[in-house]
Amino acid sequence: MAQPIAGGSAMLTHEVFNQPDPLADLDLFGSDRALAEAVGRVDPQACPALSALGRRLGAADTLDLGRQANAYPPMLRSFDRFGRRIDEVEFHPAWHALMGMLRAEGLHAATWTAADGSGFVGPGRKPVDSHLMRAAKYLLFSQVENGTQCPVTMTWAAIPLMAGQPALAQDWLPKLLSRDYDPRFRPLADRGSALLGMGMTEKQGGSDVRSNTTRAERAPASEFGDRWGEPFRLTGHKWFMSAPMCDGFLVLAQADGGGLSCFLVPRWLPDGRLNALHFQRLKDKLGNRSNASSEVEFDGTAAFLVGEIGRGIPTILEMASLTRLDCAIASAGMMRRAVAEALHHAARREAFGRPLARQPLMANVLADLALESESAMRWALRLAAMLDARACNPAADALLRIGTPLAKYWICRRGPALAFEAMEVLGGNGYVEEAPLARLYRELPVNSIWEGSGNVMCLDLLRALAREPGCAEALSAELAAALGRLPAYDRFASPLIERLEALRAGPAGPAERSETAALLDPFGARRLAGDLARAWQAAVMIGDAPAGVAAAFCAGRLDPTRAAGDQAFGTLPMEIDAAALVARAMPSSASS
Repeated sequence: MAQPIAGGSAMLTHEVFNQPDPLADLDLFGSDRALAEAVGRVDPQACPALSALGRRLGAADTLDLGRQANAYPPMLRSFDRFGRRIDEVEFHPAWHALMGMLRAEGLHAATWTAADGSGFVGPGRKPVDSHLMRAAKYLLFSQVENGTQCPVTMTWAAIPLMAGQPALAQDWLPKLLSRDYDPRFRPLADRGSALLGMGMTEKQGGSDVRSNTTRAERAPASEFGDRWGEPFRLTGHKWFMSAPMCDGFLVLAQADGGGLSCFLVPRWLPDGRLNALHFQRLKDKLGNRSNASSEVEFDGTAAFLVGEIGRGIPTILEMASLTRLDCAIASAGMMRRAVAEALHHAARREAFGRPLARQPLMANVLADLALESESAMRWALRLAAMLDARACNPAADALLRIGTPLAKYWICRRGPALAFEAMEVLGGNGYVEEAPLARLYRELPVNSIWEGSGNVMCLDLLRALAREPGCAEALSAELAAALGRLPAYDRFASPLIERLEALRAGPAGPAERSETAALLDPFGARRLAGDLARAWQAAVMIGDAPAGVAAAFCAGRLDPTRAAGDQAFGTLPMEIDAAALVARAMPSSASS
């Protein structure tokens, strides 16, 4: 039975017991057996550093920073005391503490920084961190607080793009690569570091960015200077401007006579003047409350061309593919935190004479949640490893092209349902704000909605299958590699592999053309995405996880006689060893 919390004062009318201590002061990496296994299998030398980071992040004081950053959200200061417009966003100290930790650990830049200290990593140079290492760190940080990860993700994703712009790279790249965190509201030249945000969406169009009406007109160099490239003047708005406290923003606008183009909009001009970004208000969001999102108007706002005129969407998609991958990784991390909280509670809370975790139906629920969390984590790390391999491996590049939208769709969609179920494990204690589960439940949907919602990801999947060379072939090979070990997987995956093979080979006649059209019909894109996602997760589990865990996942997700993969948690078949799955996933400090 759980003991009274140390330090709690006695109640006058009753004794407080059967209430678990908070899940804190633990190693977030070492207490996660599946994550430690997954990383150790690929890069065992990374485990000590990740365990040290896991202890820092799992400390009670660090975890409480996440609570504080959300309890005291940012505020917009439109004017200074003298009436001058400044459009500054102020944050609680907890936000700055977390941002400092993220930057010090290199989550924004270590994969782009050469290990030899020569700056931006180039061909043949080894980075400070592999993408796999960064993904593991990102999984750990997301268990503390996800809002701070938003500007870090955008900066990380934008650095390769900025590095390819010589006029911008000279001033911006050293600040972006820096591990310092400088929160001061100052011009770039006076700061030790920089962060980048982005603004795509306008009132009249969300995902349909081609409907943007913001105009970009060429400006004389005498107005804004040309140190950062060709200057433009923007007129228009953005309905969502992410992280308005950043030093610069990548935005899309209709260039005069050239079509939709990408621009860098700095907060401060090269000569130190404040740029005309007029923030109308901060968004009152369901979750992600620690992070500021804004509405902004441009009225003669200085902007500098990034890429080529008329190539705004291809330019920004280079960045979006990375931010989408981070959405999946962060969701997998938050899923682990939710499951750990549920397991910790169930191991120490008694009902009807024994711990909740030993009640048969609760054990089924907990085991099911653990399988979902582990499969999301392993798939996310698999994609991160492909990012490491893509430069010299066309198949890895093709798998990443198809896997990024697929994982973002599926993992980010499963996350809120998992958080709800974990919250219900705690009952009323999970529904109140003192527990982190309420915050996780509100936070998780942002990763599905931001950077392309579910339909956009499914349509991107169809485009990759139909138009991107090698995608269908690479995914077919990835799924086929897991055949022959579990009959449940073979029965589920074999028809999918056959359809992918037919798509790769091309239609040979009317029947094949009809089958291909059915496969790529947008009306059924979500069903196809769900099937491919479950098959790919199962293949990763078969290849990487212990045999019993992989078999349990396949039995719970791929049986055609059961619901179609998105059934309620807690419906694993009788033959599953739920107790073993629960014990495996239990955070080490929560063992009873």
